[in-house]
Amino acid sequence: MNYNLEIDKIIEEIKSQNVKTVCIQLPDGLKPQAKEIQEQIENKTNITVIIWAGSCYGACDIPLELDKQGIDLLIQWGHSEWK
Repeated sequence: MNYNLEIDKIIEEIKSQNVKTVCIQLPDGLKPQAKEIQEQIENKTNITVIIWAGSCYGACDIPLELDKQGIDLLIQWGHSEWK
């Protein structure tokens, strides 16, 4: 199944802020695409992208203490559309 991950929208958001490090958080079904997503973002923005390998059970499942790890922006994807 193909998903529209809106990478271009993410690139715009990163460029509009003073972002140096991004953490991407994916549900298990999208984790096989993590490296490809990381490379797309890094190649278009020249920032560091960290892949969160832990759980992702929805938008409320935010990794703790990202600010202490120098993460400027968290990007989460899910399987369901938000309306």
